[in-house]
Amino acid sequence: KAAFINFISDQEWKSIEPVSSWFGPSSFLMSSMSALFKLSMWIRHGHGYLTENLGIPVWGSYAVFGLATLFLGMVLGLVSAVLGAGCDFVT
Repeated sequence: KAAFINFISDQEWKSIEPVSSWFGPSSFLMSSMSALFKLSMWIRHGHGYLTENLGIPVWGSYAVFGLATLFLGMVLGLVSAVLGAGCDFVT
């Protein structure tokens, strides 16, 4: 506590370089990290709901999320293929 008070009263904070805009709280990077943490919390709550409220075994919850991941990957791949079909790439 004393070190923090001295840090403020001696104005040592002025000698510290500010955080770059890339790592600032409103940057794209930090917003993306926030979204990933929110997604992980949603998955955790979904797992809890499936196992505690619906009585699905833990392995069943993992299977549901695994299948959802595969399905989402297939949908995103299909969308990517459809959008990329109109592009002429030179290989």
